[in-house]
Amino acid sequence: MSAPDLAPIDPPAVDLSEPRRVHVVGVGGPGMSAVALTLVGMGHTVTGSDIRERQILDRLRSVGVQVYLGHSREHVVDADVVTYSTAIPADLNELDEARRRGITTVHRSEVLAAICAATHAIGVAGTHGKTTTSSMMMLALTEADRRPGFVIGGDVTDMGVGAAWTGSNDFVIEADESDGTHLRLPLRAAIVTNVDVDHLDHYGSFDAVVDGFRRFLAAVDGPRVVCADDPVAASLAAEAGAITYGENPAADYQIVDAEPDGGAFRFRVEHAGDEIASVRLPLRGRHNVANACGVIALAHLLGVDGAVSAAALARFGGVARRFDVRASDDGATFVDDYAHLPREIDAVLSGARDSGDGWRRVVAVFQPNRYNRMAEMWQDYGTAFGAADLVILTDIYASGTQPLPGVTGKLVVNAVCEADPTRRVVWLPRREDLVRFVADEIGTGDVCISMGCGDIATFPDEVVALRRSLRGH
Repeated sequence: MSAPDLAPIDPPAVDLSEPRRVHVVGVGGPGMSAVALTLVGMGHTVTGSDIRERQILDRLRSVGVQVYLGHSREHVVDADVVTYSTAIPADLNELDEARRRGITTVHRSEVLAAICAATHAIGVAGTHGKTTTSSMMMLALTEADRRPGFVIGGDVTDMGVGAAWTGSNDFVIEADESDGTHLRLPLRAAIVTNVDVDHLDHYGSFDAVVDGFRRFLAAVDGPRVVCADDPVAASLAAEAGAITYGENPAADYQIVDAEPDGGAFRFRVEHAGDEIASVRLPLRGRHNVANACGVIALAHLLGVDGAVSAAALARFGGVARRFDVRASDDGATFVDDYAHLPREIDAVLSGARDSGDGWRRVVAVFQPNRYNRMAEMWQDYGTAFGAADLVILTDIYASGTQPLPGVTGKLVVNAVCEADPTRRVVWLPRREDLVRFVADEIGTGDVCISMGCGDIATFPDEVVALRRSLRGH
């Protein structure tokens, strides 16, 4: 259905209807590499620059992107368009030169808006679960032979990449709210998974975050589905007249009989009193059941039979850094996850606890992210680790933010201890000490889940390497 009061979006600031020469600044980042891959698929000539060599750059080179290491004014002289992300300094030499020459210089969101304008774009928004839900949506449409293109914030395990241009009318895009990108995208359908506190450095207040999602829903020219299990999202759905999904009995698409099944979940989806899908989802956690239900609901509204979506979801291989089992070593399991906000951490740990895998202990290792985020939110982490038998915390990964007086990972330690004084919590700010402690502590039958969006991603490999070294093989 169309939004009753469609909020207009300004036309994209760049025209991609004809072949252009586009230079992508910071092309090695996940968001910008996805843009580059999509632009190449559309037939544009793409160059890019980055400050260091990364694995993704080889893939970009293989599809014809000319990649420069380092930034230079000379890199932009032949470009028609230069695009950049929020992470790029405004005074970078390449951007300065592009503006001096009168070259169209636009934020990544404007390029994504132009891509969406050329397609039937389907946006997936929400504070948590966007990448997983976008990936599921893409696979459901693929199963229905709709050949969707996509730009997603992580590599889809089934595809090996996070972006592709197929020439199909359907295009799935992760609608990122962190810098307001979701408000620039002309969409024909959308999912909102939830609305939670984050990115207060951009918005200033949670009320402004909520208003951003309100405006997002108002601008979608087509069906909108929103999770009814999230109180804030449900309130926005009621305001917007959107379709709802979830375990909530009032949901239009309702999850029924959801039960863990050996590292997976079985559930049914009912709509208007009829069962439209019976699913075995090979993922842990009720949050992923909700994400899958949202996909089934929106796909159904777009003409995809529920059984077709269920078949796609049954084969879903997941997304990089989402409960990513990195190693099994001497009877212990090591998992890496991108979770970095309180609700995400709780969902991951609860999913592990309730999965039926029979683990002896659930051990949580968490690296907080961003000084400004921790200054605002540290107390919210107090109850996030309730499903863990042991909580191990390390210091903050800056992610480009500046240190603040008194703001360290110890604040999260304090929050967890205040919420549950009986819980075992270990504070190890130095990486070397962290790796050594976990290597010694983890035993047979334990699952160790390391979480965060910084350099904690390599932690399981470091621990397993040390354990094997200590055993002499």
